[in-house]
Amino acid sequence: MNQLMTILTQREAFLLIIGSITYIVLFIVTVQNSRRKILLLRQRLNKVHAIQEEIEKKSQRSIEQNKVKIAELEELLKKLGDENSMLRLELEEKKAKLDYANTMAIIDNEKRRQAETTIFESDVYLRLKSRLAEGQSLSEEDWQRLSAIVNNVYTGFTEKLYSLYPMSEQDYRVCLLIKVRIQPKDIATLTVHSKESVASTRSRLFQKIFGKKGTTRDWDEFILSL
Repeated sequence: MNQLMTILTQREAFLLIIGSITYIVLFIVTVQNSRRKILLLRQRLNKVHAIQEEIEKKSQRSIEQNKVKIAELEELLKKLGDENSMLRLELEEKKAKLDYANTMAIIDNEKRRQAETTIFESDVYLRLKSRLAEGQSLSEEDWQRLSAIVNNVYTGFTEKLYSLYPMSEQDYRVCLLIKVRIQPKDIATLTVHSKESVASTRSRLFQKIFGKKGTTRDWDEFILSL
């Protein structure tokens, strides 16, 4: 009996050790996965912020703010006269940089407006609208042509998306159609998915990239800003 109890005690101790080791390993793996997810989210957010900062520099609000700063610098230069030549040079440099930023932003915005017209008048877009009117989805060739013209007009569109998140084919196609201002119900038709599925894709992508819940409209606005 004592020998049996000893064997059982050893068995229990062995199982306890194995269980403890398994728990520790699972805990370490869980912590490492959590850290990896946090790191990936930080990287995505950094990329998003960089993209948004670049977009903001070209916004009308930024242009108007720069105009105010330019006017203030011009007043300072008038009051400064010929005194303090080093300060004058610094102020003139700041003014020149603001002038340049505004000029480039205005040119870029005008190119963007003209580019959108190019898309909406293209054979690719007309083909898309035709397929939609017939209640049909797009062919593989249609998708390739649409992707090509979008990237030609909005340089690096696809690259930016995939740098933020490893999208599925459906994810990417939904984003393409949002970019050319196709309505959600029509996106469902063109991708052969339900409206609910399209809505789920948009809200899921926003949460994956921004690390927080957002509406489908939030995702659409982000895509349109790229």
